[in-house]
Amino acid sequence: MEAASQPPPEASLPDGDDDPPERGPLRRCVVTRESQAKESMIRFVVGPDRALVADLAGRLPGRGIWLSAQGDVFDRALKAGSFAKAARGPVQLAPDLKARIVGGLRSRIRDLIGFARRGGQAVAGREAVLEWLRAGRPVLLVEASDGSEAERARLLGGRPLEVLSPLTAEELGGVFGRDRAVHVAIAEGRMADALRQEAKRLAGFAPG
Repeated sequence: MEAASQPPPEASLPDGDDDPPERGPLRRCVVTRESQAKESMIRFVVGPDRALVADLAGRLPGRGIWLSAQGDVFDRALKAGSFAKAARGPVQLAPDLKARIVGGLRSRIRDLIGFARRGGQAVAGREAVLEWLRAGRPVLLVEASDGSEAERARLLGGRPLEVLSPLTAEELGGVFGRDRAVHVAIAEGRMADALRQEAKRLAGFAPG
């Protein structure tokens, strides 16, 4: 989950290499030392109680500690003490922090689909999705991760469409006020792009 803690003043990265101010589109991972688009990474901040908080929206004030959105990189950061080094002092790590990140990303995906639904940019259900496809409407398909592969193939009908499967049928159904939803179509545009990014971050932390 995302927590709103007030982070401390600026911190330095390990090895004496100061992080540049948080301006521009790129950030550097404290483990791999590679620069990536900030939207594809996970930002952390340290609260006044020294608790490490995953700032999934990237909006909390103060200096961030940036990490590649990969579960193995997170594990390496814990093993190497990278967060404490970057924060220039001890940090409190919740034992379920990784699970909180996964849960927070899933929640963000549900919220994005909900925003798209309320804006008329998303539909659920086989017939509603097929109606959009037959009309030639550019869409991003979101299929339940526990849905039938054969049913998915029949829906696609050979169409070369991008498909994401970040949520279960129960999770997707909850967005649309029903018990389950296996097929969801999102109109191409800004919301679809945001979903792609969040699904990529989630896949890095919870592959499969």
